[in-house]
Amino acid sequence: MADYLFREMTIGDIDNVHIIETLSFSTPWSKDAFYNELTHNKFAKYIVIENGEQLVGYIGAWIVIDEVHITNIAILPEFRGQKLGEQLLGTMMEQSKRLGAKSMTLEVRVSNTVAQNLYKKLGFQNGAIRKNYYTDNQEDALVMWVNI
Repeated sequence: MADYLFREMTIGDIDNVHIIETLSFSTPWSKDAFYNELTHNKFAKYIVIENGEQLVGYIGAWIVIDEVHITNIAILPEFRGQKLGEQLLGTMMEQSKRLGAKSMTLEVRVSNTVAQNLYKKLGFQNGAIRKNYYTDNQEDALVMWVNI
């Protein structure tokens, strides 16, 4: 099994994170959005996964008081299916808990059952539906929650 390093994201990671973002989402965040997250958002926390010199995944969150909102999580397509997303989300859950967080939430496309199954495996439960949440096709989002 390959050796993976989980670490805090830096400004130097933005180009590679943006590649992963673009390969993963139909409406990807811009490089500027990630730059602003790292330099101006005091609530933002980002973790990346490295395999040797290659960045293969990342997760972002906003930690506000005792609640964590996952903003995005993505793995390079060729590294999917290796439970890296699960490890990444688990790492964020552990670090958030150490920072005093009590709960975590996220939105996921109602059609993305693969992601929903991952979140359920880590204890997330279904909450509300956000109608027309995704701007690319007006798909609804399922809000999921977990106590950590």
